Amino acid sequence: MSRRSEAANGASVVRPANAARGDFGGLTGMRETKDLLLAVDQGTQSVRAMLFDLSGEPVAKSQVHITPYYARHPGWAEQDCDYYWANLCHATRELWRAHPDLRSRVAAMAVTTQRAVVVLLGPDREPLRPAIVWLDQRRTPHHLPLPMWLEAGLRLTRQRRTVHFVQSKAECNWLAVDEPEVWRRTRHFLFLSGWFNLKLTGRICDAVGSQVGYVPFDARRENWARPWHFKWKLVTLRREMLPDLVPCGRSMGQITARAAEETGIPEGLPVYAAAADKACEVLAAGAWTPDVAVLGYGTTATINTCNDRYVEPIPFIPPFPAAAPGRFNSEIMVQRGYWMVNWFKEQFAAREVIEAERQGVAPERLFERMLEATPSGNLGLMLQPFWNPGVKVPGPEAKGAMIGFGGVHDRAHMYRAIIEGIAYALREAAERLERRNGVPIRRLRVTGGGSQSDAIMQITADVFGLPAERPHTWEASGLGAAINAAVGAGFYPDHATAQRHMSRPGRLFEPRLDATRLYDRLFREVYVKMYPRLAPLYRAIRRITDYPHFD
Repeated sequence: MSRRSEAANGASVVRPANAARGDFGGLTGMRETKDLLLAVDQGTQSVRAMLFDLSGEPVAKSQVHITPYYARHPGWAEQDCDYYWANLCHATRELWRAHPDLRSRVAAMAVTTQRAVVVLLGPDREPLRPAIVWLDQRRTPHHLPLPMWLEAGLRLTRQRRTVHFVQSKAECNWLAVDEPEVWRRTRHFLFLSGWFNLKLTGRICDAVGSQVGYVPFDARRENWARPWHFKWKLVTLRREMLPDLVPCGRSMGQITARAAEETGIPEGLPVYAAAADKACEVLAAGAWTPDVAVLGYGTTATINTCNDRYVEPIPFIPPFPAAAPGRFNSEIMVQRGYWMVNWFKEQFAAREVIEAERQGVAPERLFERMLEATPSGNLGLMLQPFWNPGVKVPGPEAKGAMIGFGGVHDRAHMYRAIIEGIAYALREAAERLERRNGVPIRRLRVTGGGSQSDAIMQITADVFGLPAERPHTWEASGLGAAINAAVGAGFYPDHATAQRHMSRPGRLFEPRLDATRLYDRLFREVYVKMYPRLAPLYRAIRRITDYPHFD
């Protein structure tokens, strides 16, 4: 039995009558039933094309690993725009090749991407230069002059350094200085999500939930800042260069004939707005209130709480738009996060890489042995994971550090120090979020590649002293996109309902009392004191070596 439901853009899809129960097993053989959702997840290290059913279960997946970026100079991080698109097409074509019978069952799609990847387009809507990846460290010392009233206000609120840092880091500002001819020809300033939507639908628009970066976005209003807002004074952008914004779960267009030919996605398939990858993870993890924190163990490690009110995670630093309308994610990040696992693999784990290749498994599978062979607390070897500078906490002088070496420590202890150090940093961030939200965190949901490790999940529960659980699928960002497609296509009336039916907890890890006591002492007596005491030395290092150079 089925009934018709009109999608937001007028496209008709078949909606199972039992959609509210999430019970679709009996519909598998019905050819005319469109009961699957396509989610494309373009991460930093791979692109995945996935199909989910209406209960949030993964049905099929195609994954293509990519080169995250290339660097023509130290500190640069770029990737060709067409390279991103070609690999998205490769992923979707492989999905249909492996599962040709599922293609006709797709009702709608949504896209989620890594955040703050900048694409510049000329008048012909073609890229003018490679995309600027979020890991790029370029800055400019040439700040736009600010009105006297604004400078005075920044001094009064002690935000002058923060604003000047944002000005120096904003891609539009250093491009205007370093690449003036390219900037003069720029007509459209997009994030990667907007570039994909242009390629898929022919429309220049982007999702509200994807606006994470150095752009004049008003998080309270979930739209571009009003013309008189001071944010326009900080950047060289003009409103006409930015895309129209579409709320989560609303129509962004339909797959064009050309996109259908290149991707294999059915022509005319409706495309709905989702959000950036971290926001989609929070939605898929089932976090709707601030007593549940979502840890994202990806290339960037993050902690998020979701609110129905505007809560700045750090004073004067706005929350990000959530993957559901009218909600906000208060987020604190460790920028290099689980990228450090790759760093460790490249620099110190040649033995495990060779052995993993021989066994036909991922090297991370062998890293589990390192965690099993080392004790909680790591015999005092501790890491501060600030491989990238920050804005306020940590500040622009921040660097990484490892302290407590002794003769007993080896590579395994170094690896454990990375895992524990990320958890310490996120616990410190969690305590800040609790103060800002006025609500204690009672439960952790953990997403991303790092969440696949049972040992890492147990360390997380022990460091925080809280129950930690995975979502039912570790493809959380893709599931968050699929939830938005389900709402847009009319399978569920709103995001809250879709989340309840498509997301649920997976395995639970309870904290171990002895380990939690040990970690608590190391956290309070050592970790939280590391950055304040090392920050003056970091500033001296930067002053002496001029690395990183951005003043």
